[in-house]
Amino acid sequence: MDELIDILTPEGKPTGKTALKSEAHKNGWFHATVHIWLFTSDKKILLQKRALTKKVFPGLWDISVAGHIGAGESIVSSAKREIFEEIGLELEEEDLIKVGTRIHEVSHKNGIQDNEYHHVFIAELKVSIDKLIIQKEEVADIKLFDLSILKSTKNLENVLLSRFHEYYCMVYDKIVEYI
Repeated sequence: MDELIDILTPEGKPTGKTALKSEAHKNGWFHATVHIWLFTSDKKILLQKRALTKKVFPGLWDISVAGHIGAGESIVSSAKREIFEEIGLELEEEDLIKVGTRIHEVSHKNGIQDNEYHHVFIAELKVSIDKLIIQKEEVADIKLFDLSILKSTKNLENVLLSRFHEYYCMVYDKIVEYI
């Protein structure tokens, strides 16, 4: 879906301008996203398999929930909205634990230039995954993996991307610290 988003400076400050997500990706304009990593008390991590129709990383087992922050939308509101849209789970603000913000600059072969500020959250998944309802346009499947997969250096086919290993290790450490 091509949504209206706020454009940021390379330092992450609001410019006061908005653009369609497709324009921001075409022109390499910085913008904000949310990443929410859902874990269980028995040290599992929920990963989603990205729909095959996604423009970047189709079919990849990836972050539990992620999405763009809409123009004028707060970070937390966006995180709650994305969680509900993608997997049908309603969380409260106090369920979300912000663990950092990371700069992500990646040029994709299809011309998409991702210049993003990822607002990264962790949250405990307290319901069975069979109670979750996936958004078929975005998510092909969901599955619980052992939390240690975030630290793994094994190159598992279509499960996470080794070039972001340092990021996954940070998420792992924050989850273990919380548990």
